[in-house]
Amino acid sequence: MAAYHTVLVHFPIALFMTATLAILLRAVSDGPLAMAVDRALVPLMAVGLVSGVTAYGVGLLVWPWEAISSTPLGRNHMLLATWTLAYWALMLATRWTHGEVVWDSVGRWIMAGLAILGSILLAITGTLGGHLVGIYSEVSEALRLLGWEVYTTYYVPNVTLAAIVIASGVLAAIGILGRRQQGN
Repeated sequence: MAAYHTVLVHFPIALFMTATLAILLRAVSDGPLAMAVDRALVPLMAVGLVSGVTAYGVGLLVWPWEAISSTPLGRNHMLLATWTLAYWALMLATRWTHGEVVWDSVGRWIMAGLAILGSILLAITGTLGGHLVGIYSEVSEALRLLGWEVYTTYYVPNVTLAAIVIASGVLAAIGILGRRQQGN
């Protein structure tokens, strides 16, 4: 059954990474290719979300909660998987409900930044999952440099908290400035 989870997680990874590339393309271009890719963005993220929820559910069937939550690595993987799914659900809801408006003025750069952040969450989630099955990547070395030892740390490191606060402040400032420019 573990093989099913391993196979299934690659669908949301591929779909969300493709969505990131589509968002980045649309952020930098208003050309016909970017517009065509943007029309596929909502279905792409929707299928990614459905496949992510499916992989998440199968993962819960494979590893009992008592087992996965008994180690910091397992808890972090579950935490990041939950955050990643919630994050991409919000990205989908934002693009779906606001439509083409998200690409107006500074909104395109906010979407680009959010897509990159979503990809980072996805990469960390995958890295932690890989460690659970004995497959290691260089992402864990980057996490160690940021103060997060994936085998022992069960919290968000101070450097990461500072980065979240700074990024939130920058994104809020960009949103406020964009709103003011729209009002003029």
